[in-house]
Amino acid sequence: MPASALMNVMIGAARKAGRSLARDFGEVEHLQVSLKGPANFVSAADTRAEEIIFAELSKARPGYGFLMEERGEVTGADETHRWIVDPLDGTTNFLHGIPIFAISIALEREGDLVAGLIYNPVTNETYVAEKGKGAYLNDKRIRVAARSELAAAVIGTGIPHSGRPGHDAFLKELRAVMSASAGVRRTGSAALDLAWTAAGRLDGYWENALNAWDIAAGLVLMREAGGYVTDTNGKDTMLKTGGIVAGNETIHLKLLKLLKAANATPPSAAASTKPAKAG
Repeated sequence: MPASALMNVMIGAARKAGRSLARDFGEVEHLQVSLKGPANFVSAADTRAEEIIFAELSKARPGYGFLMEERGEVTGADETHRWIVDPLDGTTNFLHGIPIFAISIALEREGDLVAGLIYNPVTNETYVAEKGKGAYLNDKRIRVAARSELAAAVIGTGIPHSGRPGHDAFLKELRAVMSASAGVRRTGSAALDLAWTAAGRLDGYWENALNAWDIAAGLVLMREAGGYVTDTNGKDTMLKTGGIVAGNETIHLKLLKLLKAANATPPSAAASTKPAKAG
């Protein structure tokens, strides 16, 4: 399917930023890296890529607002449109020379996600989707996998960063999914996890504590590839809660049930909280 004018704008910005990232990736040992928080690194490459994307999208669509990893919220004159951008999802992979990272760009119109792009400049894979027009990888239509049994499914996930809450809950979830599935994969890029699930490489995916820019483009891809995606409570609040469960209709439902059971409070624990009768 020929790209629309909107998608051409997004592809152009991503590929220009991707050329910058690819150059820096080739010289990764020379990058000036600073610590931005517990186990959360930001590099000069990240900042350069965001500057390029901001400039290109601002030039093509003046007035649109932005939500970006480094800049945060940028209000535009056109309050009905907002770009949601992660210039480098998979920073730790990038800094270690692992070629699993991506640029993620989504467009929100009146609160509704209408277009998404995820681009890995090393593999030159471009995943794109517009609402109602399907999802594509390098011009080839993609669909979620058709497997319906968890025992045959490979599931993607993300591990909470060191120093952040959620490890105990994640380990319970991981044990449950490992025991029920054919395997679990951790790529280090939420954007690519969603893109790979949309393309059928992964059968499902779940993660918690994500940011809107990590998943916005992937949500569009998943929906347009025929997938189901919600937060961990089955609600459509992923951008706010940061939790996500994705897959085809059957795998999505089975993952939701499995994760809920893994996090359920044992009845004995609940019973022990009852106050004793007064003597």
